[in-house]
Amino acid sequence: MLSHDEALKLLKKYLKTENLYKHSLAVEIILRDTAQAIHEDEELWALTGLLHDLDYDYTKTEPHNHAKMSAQILDGILPEEMINAIKSHNYRHTNQLPETALDKALIAADAISGLVIATALVIPSKKLQDVELSTLINKYKDNSFARGCDRKRIDLCEDFGIPHEQFLTLSLNALTKIADELGL
Repeated sequence: MLSHDEALKLLKKYLKTENLYKHSLAVEIILRDTAQAIHEDEELWALTGLLHDLDYDYTKTEPHNHAKMSAQILDGILPEEMINAIKSHNYRHTNQLPETALDKALIAADAISGLVIATALVIPSKKLQDVELSTLINKYKDNSFARGCDRKRIDLCEDFGIPHEQFLTLSLNALTKIADELGL
């Protein structure tokens, strides 16, 4: 398996969009903390989050290829369970249905990262440290807010044993740890 430094180098090789790079860091930390909370392999889960959108700059106009290219790049470099999780986060196009806790956690972390960041961006300070859990919960419940965020994807947290409010708290706390890297 790749080291964290090797994964970062690979990410920087393929991702050219700064916001996408930050998104990858966000999903990485949420998955790391999720793995810790449910006693899974933190490094394996974190690297899955870090590399999940490796091909996005190349496939953003071809959603049917997203995650497939990543799987090809990562074949033989990462364990199969990580590659399957990466493919499952675009299951509509890869036919890799989410089955494992890692698959479902990646999908949920991918979605919740956007919701937490969008919430931070609408408060006056635009700082993650100033986002209150109650505000995040209200934004989660408000389907008109961050319309691109599919709440059903976040709801998968229940499938890997973390209740909604706990997952929102975990995700907010995780992103606050790397707020400087995210510019928030």
